[in-house]
Order: sequence, then C-alpha cells, then structure tokens
Amino acid sequence: MIDSKRDLVQAELKALKRAFLVGIYPAGQEKKRCEESLEELRRLSDTFGLEVVGCMAVPMRRFDPATMIGKGKMEELFQEAEALFAEVIIFDEEISPRQQRNLDRFFKRPVIDRTELIIEVFAKRAQTKEARLQVELAKCRYQLPRLKRMWTHLSRQAAVSGRGGAYLKGAGEKQLEIDKRLTKKRMDLLQKAIEKVTEQRKTVRRARLRSAIPALAIVGYTNAGKSTLLKALTQAEVLIEDKLFATLDTTTRKFTLPNRQQILLVDTVGFIRKIPTTLVAAFKSTLEEALYTDILLHLVDVSHPLAEEQAEETERILKELGVKEKPVITVLNKIDACRDPLIVQRFRIRYPRCVAVSALYKQGMDVLLEQIVALLKQLRVTLRLRIPQSHYRLVSELFRFGKVAHVEYVENDVFLEIELPKEFEERVLPFVTSR
Repeated sequence: MIDSKRDLVQAELKALKRAFLVGIYPAGQEKKRCEESLEELRRLSDTFGLEVVGCMAVPMRRFDPATMIGKGKMEELFQEAEALFAEVIIFDEEISPRQQRNLDRFFKRPVIDRTELIIEVFAKRAQTKEARLQVELAKCRYQLPRLKRMWTHLSRQAAVSGRGGAYLKGAGEKQLEIDKRLTKKRMDLLQKAIEKVTEQRKTVRRARLRSAIPALAIVGYTNAGKSTLLKALTQAEVLIEDKLFATLDTTTRKFTLPNRQQILLVDTVGFIRKIPTTLVAAFKSTLEEALYTDILLHLVDVSHPLAEEQAEETERILKELGVKEKPVITVLNKIDACRDPLIVQRFRIRYPRCVAVSALYKQGMDVLLEQIVALLKQLRVTLRLRIPQSHYRLVSELFRFGKVAHVEYVENDVFLEIELPKEFEERVLPFVTSR
C-alpha cells in the first residue's frame, strides 16, 4: 500500500513542468545571498526537468510555525503562481511536515522544499545498486514524518477526479500507523542492504591497500568539473554533463604518471549548500572513500561567482566526514572561463598548494601532474630493511601496506627493498640496512 501511494505522489511530481521558486532571507539584510541560493535552486530544478517560470525572495522577521511565511506574502505568492500557471511551488528552505500540509492546502498545488528536490534529483541520477539503495533510504527518512501529507494529497486528487476522496481520506487515517511501521521496516531492510554493499566495498578497498598503489580522490562542489578532469587525465569514458549531480557514483580509474608510477583516481559525488542531512548520512559509505586515499584533489570552479564560498562548503562537509590532515592539492578549474583576474591570487594566498587548469581544454595538466608526483614523493619513502625472525609479524604488515621491489631470505632474516608510506618510516628505522 505504502509503495503504491509513494509511486503516485512521485509520478505526479514528475508530470509537473512549471515551477515557482521561493527564497527566504532575514528582513533588514541583503537579499543577494538569497538570490544566489535561488539561482542554485533554479539549476537543481532544471536538472530535474522543471521549467522555472518565476521566483520570489521573501524578507522575514520570524518564521510562521504553521506556514513558514505570513498570510500577506502567501496571498501575494498565490497570485504570482496563478498568473504564471505554476504547477508546483518550491521553497529554498526546509519546511516541516505541518507547514507543507498547510501550504499544499492554501496554494491548491504541490509545495515541496529544497531537500525533497535534491532527493528527487539524486533518485533520477542514481545508476549503481549502492546509490539507488542510499537514495531510497534518504527518501524514506524524509517521507516518514510526511506520510499524513501523502494521504491528504491523494485524497485531494481523488476528490478532484470524483473517485471517492472522502473514502480515501478515511482509509488514510486508518492506514497511517500501518504505513509508518511498513516504512520503518523498509528502512531497516535498506540499511542492512547498504551495510552488505559497504562490506563489499571494504573488501575491494583492502585489496587496493594491499596493492600499495597510491590513490587520489577528486572532491569538490557539484558541477565543478570532476568527471571532466578524470577524463582529461585518464581518457576514461565517464558521464560529463553541465548538470548538478551528473555523477552520484564513485568511479575509480588507474592512471600512469609521467614518472611511470601508477596511481588510482577516485571521482566522488559533488557537494552542495544546504545538503540534506538524510543524504549525507545515506551516502556516508560512498563519501568515506576520500578517507582512504593518499591525496585529495579539491576541484574548484573558479569561473563561478561563488567559487570561494563553494570551496568553504566543500571543506566543511569534508571536515564533517572526518577527513582531517590529509594532503590537499587545490585545483582551480575552468580557468579559461574565469572573469575575475584576482581570484587565483586570492586562492593561492589561502591554499599554498594550488594549480590553475582547464580540464575541458587540458590546460595546466602538466603542472598538476608535477605537483602530484612531487607530493607523492614526500608521502612515501624507499628503504632497505633487514627483518629478524623475532619480528616476522612486521613482515606481513609491510607486505600489506608497502610496495616490495625485492625480497630475499637469508638464514632467519628477511631482506626487503620496499616503498612505504612516510608514516611507517619511524617504526622500521631500527631495521634499516645498507645491504
């Protein structure tokens, strides 16, 4: 029952084409940031397939607990939406289930928020089994407190079409508690399925760590050009679109540096302002791939007017995920389209390890590769070791985390020539030999 209702509501949302956007900002403050956020919401709407017919930035002294905005502004919004034949109204702020039900009723059309739109965009973009599971879990978490609205929504549809709206409303009241239990059960099943996929990911990761091939994660704000950079470096056939969240799944490609060293490049899902906590939690296992790499390539679209704010937002989310003290190369992408001659200078002051590129036109790639080679040399060390029998347990650990160039067994000792992560150097210093 719950799945059929959810499908009907989602089908209706996908059928809608004309959207009106609403942003809210504190009265007495500049509305520029609100307008910038609305522009991002417009791009999200475009990615989902909606035509934005109008938008409004509303100054607020306080949020109305029942409807988010006051009655006067609601009337004004209603008139605007009617005049523009808007089919759905999208709020840039997260609205509560109660506010959503009241706004639906007042505007006589679906009202959704930024969170729901982002989740729907993710659902549309998910390609792999893991991504689809994660999106569905995020959707269930979002919809659980809104099940009552789903029944109200369907009741209104049925009443308009003459298919027994009153009966459906009554049935909805009886079914609500059952639906909640079913949704929670579905969430438990999804969580277990995600945990199973996560374990498989861990197995692959352990194999990668044993191979001792350095890994670099490409991170950044959505649409910064991560997939374009991956293709420019590796010639890999990856999806490249001028859309928000064109890539949701983690893509890994092997690449050979100019010094013939092999590395792995990991493309990750992009970040965005006001990203729903339900999505961050659901995609944690995917985003955690950045934790297990040697270097982060933080890609920034310097042609974007909010490049610095987007870089800060990416840093904030990485910190939230626990990515600390990891070496970072800041890659200033789309330099060919940059209109601010001072932005590169500002970034270089803040981020000393910084390189400007155009992934699309493959400009600056040689400088970027030089930086990667130099940084990897700083992070790894090649040593000759003599491990006595009393420390054989260390040998298996070295094989797991190092790249062995030569091994020789002499009586009860093991002689190794091995490349290791720098953090191992202090531990193995007593075993360094000139042989």
